[in-house]
Amino acid sequence: MKASHIDPPPRPRGPWQWLYGTGHRLRYRWYRRRAQRLPKPVVSVGNLHWGGGGKTPLVAATAAWLRDADWKVAILSRGYKSRGEGVRVVSRGEGPLLGPMVAGDEPVLLAGQLPGVAVLVCPDRYHAGRQALYRLDVEPDVFLLDDGFSHLRLHRDLDVLTFPAADTFGGGRLAPSGRLREPLAAAARADAVVMSGVGVDAGAGRELATALRAFGFQGPGFSAPVRAETPRRVPEGDPVALDGRRVLLVSAVARPQSFADTARGLGAEIAGDLRFPDHHPYPDASLDEIRRALRQHDAELVLVTSKDRVKLQGRLELPLAELPIRAEPEAAFFEWLETRLAADR
Repeated sequence: MKASHIDPPPRPRGPWQWLYGTGHRLRYRWYRRRAQRLPKPVVSVGNLHWGGGGKTPLVAATAAWLRDADWKVAILSRGYKSRGEGVRVVSRGEGPLLGPMVAGDEPVLLAGQLPGVAVLVCPDRYHAGRQALYRLDVEPDVFLLDDGFSHLRLHRDLDVLTFPAADTFGGGRLAPSGRLREPLAAAARADAVVMSGVGVDAGAGRELATALRAFGFQGPGFSAPVRAETPRRVPEGDPVALDGRRVLLVSAVARPQSFADTARGLGAEIAGDLRFPDHHPYPDASLDEIRRALRQHDAELVLVTSKDRVKLQGRLELPLAELPIRAEPEAAFFEWLETRLAADR
């Protein structure tokens, strides 16, 4: 996506849009003076869209950069659709301690991707942060919120807002008629915005920031291209070439078309494409559906996203491979982050 292709954001119209937007503004004002503070800096990465905004890859990239800059990082996640209760320590920095049913698929994925980074789950992120300070062997000196923009009960020192290149402004409308969970005017609360997605160029973030000025946003904009890594077999981890290979795609993500486009771009022949709802837990009936589809489509391989791999690994006796992706924020993003956090070091 080229920066010059960013159209001006549409302005929502209609009584429901006005009422919903007013409700969000009142909620923000109520929490603004009541938000609880942790004794360490808190950086939130979130979005305004219902799912698929590029949050988790950016969280992974940010956590890795902070870790490598000698920050002790703890990621705090709500554990969306997990069945556990209370504060759960998903990782102390040495890989997942819990499964996706108890902790949620994205926290388990982050725990596996980020050695040296702690991951905790609880709907109340303030409580999770307090628990992290005395339950972890190494006390964190920065907290990173995954999908934290709307979690107003916890004070954030920095709010980073992501926008997906494939659907930058979500049509400009709030649910149920639109794809936004907060109005575009909420971007005024953000300290920085990031354009994330496949094919994002270096100028897209700056163009995004300029487009959001009309909605009160005053901070910088950055780009974070998302790139596919080498596909690998599960569980062996061996690289696998997709070029010319008949594959059955299986995904439970917010933007399955992006997954399909990436696989096709790597030369895969898409024999079939099973799409389940985002964060689908894959009960036994779904596993049976995958088995039938592999036979019906005469595919050689089941290809899944990394988020789906954590829920399917060890549960299918089929040839399985994952297609990992990685966000690569521009250097200017990390320079900005370093400058903003320097005072808290």
